[in-house]
Amino acid sequence: MMKVVARMIGRSAIAAALLAACGILPAQAQEVVFIPNRVIYPGETIGMDALKQVTLKPGKIIPPAVTVDLQDLEGKVASRTLLPGRYISASSVREPWVVKQGASVQMIFISGGLMISAAAITLQPGAAGDFVKVRNIDSGKVLSGTVMADGSIRVGAS
Repeated sequence: MMKVVARMIGRSAIAAALLAACGILPAQAQEVVFIPNRVIYPGETIGMDALKQVTLKPGKIIPPAVTVDLQDLEGKVASRTLLPGRYISASSVREPWVVKQGASVQMIFISGGLMISAAAITLQPGAAGDFVKVRNIDSGKVLSGTVMADGSIRVGAS
């Protein structure tokens, strides 16, 4: 009985492959990844001209933490050297800096209805949502805050 079932499964798999080859059934989807087509250096913004779309061979497994979506790569900045023909790991790219180190920024404190703003200098670069240190220009006091999308730094009560 088991031999008959095994023979039927084998035949149905062959039939499905033949039907897919003839275009009657859809073929299995193949994985597509984007890899560099040239060396991309740290700090360089990744554009479409630096990437190549590659379709993997059937059965090839993409390693974990590899970036496969174009939206996760385009416009990002390389945090390490990306070599041509190699997978791009998620840890190898970052968001572009919203504030650069040494830039003059507005530091904002908001609590309830109270809002206080002061001029500050960033002590480290940061993308939107990053936690960075800033120095108040008037007092010289160093504070930590979150980089906002508009380039201001939001500080909180400590």
